[in-house]
Amino acid sequence: MTGICDNRVVIVTGAGRGLGREYALAFAAEGAKLVVNDIGTTLGGEGTDASPAQQVVEEIRAAGGEAIANGDDVADWDGAGRIVAAAIEAFGRLDVVVNNAGIVRDRMFVSATLEEWDATMRVHLRGHFCVTRHAVDHWRARQKAGETVDARIINTTSGAGLQGSIAQAAYSTAKGGIAALTLVQAAELGRYGITANALAPSARTRMTEQAFADKMATTEDGFDVQHPANIAATVVWLGSPDSAGVTGRVFELEGGRITIEDGWQLGATIDRGARWTPAEVGDAVRDLLSEQRPPRAVWGS
Repeated sequence: MTGICDNRVVIVTGAGRGLGREYALAFAAEGAKLVVNDIGTTLGGEGTDASPAQQVVEEIRAAGGEAIANGDDVADWDGAGRIVAAAIEAFGRLDVVVNNAGIVRDRMFVSATLEEWDATMRVHLRGHFCVTRHAVDHWRARQKAGETVDARIINTTSGAGLQGSIAQAAYSTAKGGIAALTLVQAAELGRYGITANALAPSARTRMTEQAFADKMATTEDGFDVQHPANIAATVVWLGSPDSAGVTGRVFELEGGRITIEDGWQLGATIDRGARWTPAEVGDAVRDLLSEQRPPRAVWGS
């Protein structure tokens, strides 16, 4: 297989189903060698099942590609190290990490539990940290040895993280944190030949079918806007050498639409050059808000 990622070595976490599966298959179709990581949990993060990852590996191999399965936990420090080590042992190096693994524990904030909060943060935030931190050690060592590194971090945020989502306080918080993490990684790691970007994909997955059933319904005719394979092309391009100049960006993707988020920008400002009194602040804030574009609505509101 040859393509825009010919001989690139790619880890995709949570690659047994949904978006991760489509990413892995699309990378392989463009010539990449894959580590298909998935522990095979339920949507809420319970249990394990090695078969989804292995099935994706078999699909890739049947099409003439190269792939191995891995069942380590992305949020376990040593397990994350084994994911990166598996890529190096099987293929000699690592070029791309796609942090896709995640869980969801939908709950209105007034009913949210500490266990659900911690579980969500662990998989999303700690999982993104652990795998990428081990990958960065590998890339820095190669760069220090005199090699030219052309590496990619591709993180997964969400519309929930960018604008909030009813009944998803923990998930939204974790995904917002991942968007901020991406900005810091891009700023810090460019000197080593590493780019970092994030995705906010909208597609039919186990998560979205449950939360947004009507929006995610299967289309009988024409272009299936919510098919997860629609997202894969941009992900593969971001993992390719052609994307070397693109870093610190958040891509919102749905169907055939590619949007680059504008991020937090300075808005309307009043500076009186002196200290405010509490009574004066209200009028100033109302004036500022009258000049601002209304924020995007929270999902589900």
